[in-house]
Amino acid sequence: MKQSLDYKLIFALAAVGIIWGTTFLGIRVAVETIPPWFVTSIRQGLAGLIMMTILLFKKEMKWIGWGNFKQQLIPSVLMIVIANGFTTIAEKTLPSGLASVISALSPILIFLGSILVGLQKMSFKGFVGVLIGFSGVVFIFKDGLGSFLDADYRSGMMFMGFAILAWAIGTIYTKTHANKSNNIVLNLFYQFTTASCIQLVLASIFSPNPDFSSWSSRSIFAALYLSIFGSVIAFFSYSYALKHVTAVQVSILAYINTIIAVFLGWLLLDEVITIDFIIATALIILGVFIVNYKKREKKAFESEV
Repeated sequence: MKQSLDYKLIFALAAVGIIWGTTFLGIRVAVETIPPWFVTSIRQGLAGLIMMTILLFKKEMKWIGWGNFKQQLIPSVLMIVIANGFTTIAEKTLPSGLASVISALSPILIFLGSILVGLQKMSFKGFVGVLIGFSGVVFIFKDGLGSFLDADYRSGMMFMGFAILAWAIGTIYTKTHANKSNNIVLNLFYQFTTASCIQLVLASIFSPNPDFSSWSSRSIFAALYLSIFGSVIAFFSYSYALKHVTAVQVSILAYINTIIAVFLGWLLLDEVITIDFIIATALIILGVFIVNYKKREKKAFESEV
């Protein structure tokens, strides 16, 4: 059975790579008129309601117990409240392209963190693959790398730094606890609902008197898109993928996100695709191939876990 093609896994990986490639643009549009913490609270709150509807329909809605709830609370705070929340705040001042470059550092952190906690054996091939993929991301935005020195972007880049660190820790934690609970929808319901409540409190603190009339339909639609696609579908796919492949193999999809983001710029904003983009795409695909072309390591990893 293991040797047969897992179409669910292929779909999950594709969903993560493609959908999260669109969310940087979605966040940028959403925060144009909606305060960041309200964007995240709406996004996760609606996602929680969708998960609850699915659970009620399947008659699987139940209390998971304090032990499992604590396990869901940790990735909820790390990956949704901090990583997602801080990315949303960062894009209030950062261009979405620069935000996606910084987020592409997360596979490197996950690779090093996985080695540190014993989830991944030190592999020169794996490290080279991660670096080649990241070099492709940098190559796409090499003309805009001066933005890293822009003082106006400093606070945004600081928020992004905390975001990718929290994402890496949350991913590694989720991977180490992946086999302890099989109902992904139920787990995500608690993660989204908890995160939404925390983010709503933060929204009331940092934006105490929101002017709802100033929220544009464009921003509201972007928030809804982020909820349905960026949270419900992508997070479910990410959680499913983490159960079947290594954390590094899933995280490397952050590089694919960059290709998608640039492609959408060409498709929707008439941006020109240059020879640099083609070279960068080749580097990213090469990096992804090197990291994933390690079937024996995957089996060894599974036996260790």
